[in-house]
Amino acid sequence: MAGFGEPEVAAVNAEGLTVGIVAARWHAELTDHMVDRAVAAAKASAVADVAVARVAGSVEIPVVAQAMAKKYDVVVALGVVIKGATAHFDFVCRSVTDGLTRIALDTGKPVAHGVLTVNTLDQAKDRAGLPGSAEDKGWAATVAALDAALAIRAI
Repeated sequence: MAGFGEPEVAAVNAEGLTVGIVAARWHAELTDHMVDRAVAAAKASAVADVAVARVAGSVEIPVVAQAMAKKYDVVVALGVVIKGATAHFDFVCRSVTDGLTRIALDTGKPVAHGVLTVNTLDQAKDRAGLPGSAEDKGWAATVAALDAALAIRAI
């Protein structure tokens, strides 16, 4: 997080759009809150339908996001990956990022990357939208994806 340059993350008028949210169960104390914030952002943006699917970990997110992209206008991916002592962090982060990007490009639908990839639990807490957090990635990822869907519709 650079700490500057973040765009407005207020709700948008996404009436009629549908949202699929897929979230990992790892670090549930954070991901549960992120899901709640994503659902709140979708509702504040007047979406027609919101569905939530939970998966074991972040590696499983892309395949479910791909299935959701076939049914929903927007997909929001949420999770928390904290760097450990092995290279596993790098593999998980690359797999999730590459998978989500491919799904968005292949389907032409916005897929928000709200998977936190951080060095410490404190960094994750600071991005999860908890009281006192600097960022609210559940909300921001949802609004960003809805905004992109509206931009695509306007083209």
